[in-house]
Amino acid sequence: MRFGAIEWLWALWLVPVVAALLWYANWVRGQMSARFAESPAWAILTGHIWMPARRWRGLLLLLSLALVIFAAARPQWGARAVMLKRRGLDIIVALDVSKSMLATDVKPDRLTRAKREISGVLDRLAGDRIGLVVFAGDAFVQCPLTLDAAAARLLLDAVDARSAGRPGTAIAEAITTATDMFETNERQFKVLILVTDGESHEGDALAAAQEAAKAGIRIYAVGVGTPSGEPIPVYDEGGLQAGFKKDEAGQVVLSKLDEVSLQKCALVTEGRYFRAGPTEIEIDALFDELSKLEKKEMEGRLFTEFEERFQYLLLPAFLFLLAEFVVPEVRPRRITWPKLWARKSKASTISAQNV
Repeated sequence: MRFGAIEWLWALWLVPVVAALLWYANWVRGQMSARFAESPAWAILTGHIWMPARRWRGLLLLLSLALVIFAAARPQWGARAVMLKRRGLDIIVALDVSKSMLATDVKPDRLTRAKREISGVLDRLAGDRIGLVVFAGDAFVQCPLTLDAAAARLLLDAVDARSAGRPGTAIAEAITTATDMFETNERQFKVLILVTDGESHEGDALAAAQEAAKAGIRIYAVGVGTPSGEPIPVYDEGGLQAGFKKDEAGQVVLSKLDEVSLQKCALVTEGRYFRAGPTEIEIDALFDELSKLEKKEMEGRLFTEFEERFQYLLLPAFLFLLAEFVVPEVRPRRITWPKLWARKSKASTISAQNV
């Protein structure tokens, strides 16, 4: 026998604690009765109380509590071999880590918000493989396709605005890098989630999206930022803000969310565009879309499934608890037939005398 939730067995210490409380309550009751009347008088007053019943009720309560705790620990015995088949999609997330993602038009900044969006994606994975591409002026694979969402989360947490070596924003290269990560012999089950502010300074993102569509990839773009834009902060080596990024003419650069470009990249692959909002409802809408897509069988794994037997403990626990309520504390009165007959005879005699 084994237990599916063995930590519940620690609750068995409640049994002696409850037993001690019951004993203490009985002791207090005895002390109070001693103050109320002398022993002979108290014996007459309480002669109708059936003292063994109190002990039996306490014992039944303790047995019920112990059985409930054992049931919560999920005892299991008997096993069978089960083949677990996992179905899902191949999902690659491309994250923009360019300097423009440091803009604070969404709080606390675009990059932090983008990582939060991706964490929401990881939280909702169900049998899907996940991969991560990081890009700025160039793109590289941060995490290959894997079923281990926890490992992908660790690699995501390590990403910051210094992760990409070359400045700029190359959405086209990010799409191409992600396309090369997918299996080439499949024409479906492929999803690219592009998380960026949409500003692309290198390559033709729309052309790269068209090539991705030919490979059977659907692009779902998540825009981070605002169309009105925000200056890009510049930080010194100590991490303190030293001003804002300026162009060659000395003017402050304003970074704006380019929704049109992202919408085009999504539409050409039959995907959708979402803007990152404060409540993250776009992640729910995104997974509503993904749930409509056909999924492939990722792997089949043979594992041992143990039979749950907790129900065999809950039934006697319930019966013991029911019995605890049913057992009376009042001593049952015995009425014998001879006495009953004597009462009737006496009543008949009195009636005859009255006549």
